[in-house]
Amino acid sequence: MRILVTGAGGMLGRDLVARANARGHDCVGVSHAELDVTDAREVDQAVARMAPEAIVNCAAWTDVEGAEGLEAQALAVNGTGAGNLARAAASISAHLVQVSTDYVFDGTATRPYVESDPTNALSAYGRTKLAGELEIAAASPEHAIVRTAWLFGPGGLNFVTTMLGLAAGGREELAVVTDEVGCPTYTGHLAPRLIEFAERRAAGIFHLAGSGHCSRNEFARAIFATAGLSLRVTETTQAQLAMLAPRPPWSVLASERGIEPLPGWRDGLFAYRESAPEVFGL
Repeated sequence: MRILVTGAGGMLGRDLVARANARGHDCVGVSHAELDVTDAREVDQAVARMAPEAIVNCAAWTDVEGAEGLEAQALAVNGTGAGNLARAAASISAHLVQVSTDYVFDGTATRPYVESDPTNALSAYGRTKLAGELEIAAASPEHAIVRTAWLFGPGGLNFVTTMLGLAAGGREELAVVTDEVGCPTYTGHLAPRLIEFAERRAAGIFHLAGSGHCSRNEFARAIFATAGLSLRVTETTQAQLAMLAPRPPWSVLASERGIEPLPGWRDGLFAYRESAPEVFGL
């Protein structure tokens, strides 16, 4: 099938294009420079011209901290842009798979969040991604919204590269928050499943993230161990680091829809090391 991947310059978008083509699909990826999703007319023309059977939208404002001061700009991409793609897809009976986030929840739950749980985003980023979900649902109930979390993988900046970059700077000790608990997700595990959602035209909201959960602090420790580094990781909190954007303290995702879970986040970390050993200094 012909698949259009937006936001193809990012790590998930790149992974999607490569894996879709490897599965025999005719997959075209476009970056922000090639398609501005905030421009409805440009989106309509591009979708009509390319005539995809499915669109996977990875175009997003992902700067969580920056969105706090620039919420209107983030909303244009994450909210309006997603809606533009959804309406254009519906106009030609193409299927849209939208990548959303665990940040649509406030983190006050005491069990994993499932698809039917009420949302309550704390940050501008979370609010704008939630706005995108609402725009997509209004455009067509046949589209799919896939909430995932804490993405990492080759070809882009992520928590793993940030931690390893700090270690490369000669630090012997690093404070990492313990009050953010979620599901790190390897793009190499997520991308094939998103393609499957497009292939079977799955509809509705789905939760799909790396199995298991950990705090950012525990994740950092695992990253350094995987890289063979002995950096000392100490404990801190969001408040102590004076972060601009509030993160949900608990954003563990689970599915009530009977879908097969992704491999564990530690398996994803090892797979990342195998696919990009240079990132880990190997």
